[in-house]
Amino acid sequence: MKTPIFLFILMFLFSGTLIAQKNDVLIDISGYEISKAEFERIYKKNNQTLADESGIKSPKEYIDMYIDFKLKVIEAMRLKMDTAKPFIDELAGYRTELAAPYLTDMQYDQAMVNELYERMKKEINASHILFRINAGAGHEQEQATLQKALQVRKEILDGKDFNEAAFEYSQDPSAKTNKGNLGYFSAFQMVTPFENQAFNTRIEQVSEPVRTSFGYHLIKVHDVRENQGEIKVAHIMKMFPREGEFDKAALKAEIDLVYNKLLQGESFEELVKQHSDDKRSVAENGEMPWFAANRMISEFSGPAFALENIGDITPPVETPFGYHIIKKLDQRPVPSFEEARADIEARIKKDPERSSSTLKVFVEKLKKEYGFNESEVNLNKIKAMESGTDIEDNLLLFSIDGKEFFAKDFENFLQRENINSGLLSDHYDAWTENEIIALEDSQLEEKYPDFKYLMKEYHDGLLFFNIMEEKIWKFAAEDSTGLEEFYADNKDKFLWEERFKGLIITCENEETREEAEKYFEASLSVEEIEDLLNQEDKLIEIKNGAWEKGDNPIVDYYVWDGQSVASFNPELSFIRGERIDPAPKTLEEAKGLYISAYQDYLEKKWLENLRKKHKIKVNKKLLKSVPNV
Repeated sequence: MKTPIFLFILMFLFSGTLIAQKNDVLIDISGYEISKAEFERIYKKNNQTLADESGIKSPKEYIDMYIDFKLKVIEAMRLKMDTAKPFIDELAGYRTELAAPYLTDMQYDQAMVNELYERMKKEINASHILFRINAGAGHEQEQATLQKALQVRKEILDGKDFNEAAFEYSQDPSAKTNKGNLGYFSAFQMVTPFENQAFNTRIEQVSEPVRTSFGYHLIKVHDVRENQGEIKVAHIMKMFPREGEFDKAALKAEIDLVYNKLLQGESFEELVKQHSDDKRSVAENGEMPWFAANRMISEFSGPAFALENIGDITPPVETPFGYHIIKKLDQRPVPSFEEARADIEARIKKDPERSSSTLKVFVEKLKKEYGFNESEVNLNKIKAMESGTDIEDNLLLFSIDGKEFFAKDFENFLQRENINSGLLSDHYDAWTENEIIALEDSQLEEKYPDFKYLMKEYHDGLLFFNIMEEKIWKFAAEDSTGLEEFYADNKDKFLWEERFKGLIITCENEETREEAEKYFEASLSVEEIEDLLNQEDKLIEIKNGAWEKGDNPIVDYYVWDGQSVASFNPELSFIRGERIDPAPKTLEEAKGLYISAYQDYLEKKWLENLRKKHKIKVNKKLLKSVPNV
């Protein structure tokens, strides 16, 4: 599934159309009616969850975005994308996931809600050792793994260091680097049995083995602290390349140069645009979404949360991803109990491991609701029969919600499940449970309006993704002729600023520099100079290229009177070349940018055609009655 991109689309787009009441139709797109209630619901949903309040729109501003989205969905349905097997299968997969919380009877009381809120106010720092058990493992492996966990716990209690034991025994791959330490976490951030055990283990104590879906864990709690809430920051980042060797010292020099500019009063936002490698945040002046300390790597969250005042910045900090300068923008505490209650209850509902109910209790409840009735006489006839025995096909066994189930239906179930041994009575309960759950599953859209809305969201969101991929994203990337024509008409869209074009020469010592300068004056080629000076040891390094201001500290020093930084010695480094005026980037130099711009161009033209194609009516009087968020 296209889960990461698809979920992103669902966050910012819209739900589907319910049957609108005639007096409450807000939008009519060629007979496709959308009610005020539907629009108001999705308008609130998508404007109340924005991390940046400046992005909030009024209903009048939002409605055009909504109509554009619906036009694309309607076009996808016109092209019968919703009847394609891959679409049907993918939507069915999403439905299975979304239906799961509704197909169990979640029981929780106020005491559980209170306990979880108290946990939310705390953060635990703990380490663990995982003894993995694969799905489907038998009793023998279960017991052997438990005994192994108990043995390792005894070694620790006898004096073995927990971290060393994690490194030696844990089957969590990350233990080889973190020695089992999970950092700080709070409620709802670990699987339920693990969370329960961690919050019930005293500091510096080692828990008994706890079973989760991953296997058995030993847990050692190191610290408990007050939850620091969430923080909002912006950052400037010099990113470490993911592959190959790179000059770490040069990146450090660049981030140091940026930090010095900040200390001299230059604008943080402008320096983000000029220097940050985090392309996702550059468009937002470096701003990142709100995060809790345990939701970000400690190398980043630690310095961020250590900032005291709004507007404070950190010196450059290093993480596994690069160097960062972090600016504090805002901070908020853990929400109050009343603010958090609904979210806690929703989370409990989605987590069967927190429920005290069982499938049997749930099925019994549904039996009463749907009028389950068994034929005891006919059940007694098959009670002692072996699986695989021929039985009368039309023997009525039970009925539910007006539908009758016969012996032939039971046999079909046994065949689907590949059951061919044991007494029929051993499998009867599993069959009835299967049929009752299937009946409940079929009724979810009618019983739960929220589920119906959510399924329509996924239906429309998936259609939107598929048609955008076909008409815009994939098409633009593959339409080389169209892209070249677009570039020819928009060559000035992406420009290089003034650049220095030429050579950066770095020498091992002053004698080498003198020799190099002589060779350059004598008009020797770069290759000849490198051959002469690097015969035995590498005494000179020559880089050929073009650099904008801020790209390289050596170029900045000589061309734009930049500051000298620790990463180079002006006595051993020099440049040869010239400034070149601002110029358009070639298609190859800015291909990604031009593909994105071409996509925007195609989408704009496509939407213009769709709006001409459809008759769109908006009840403006009704729109005015939709309140702003």
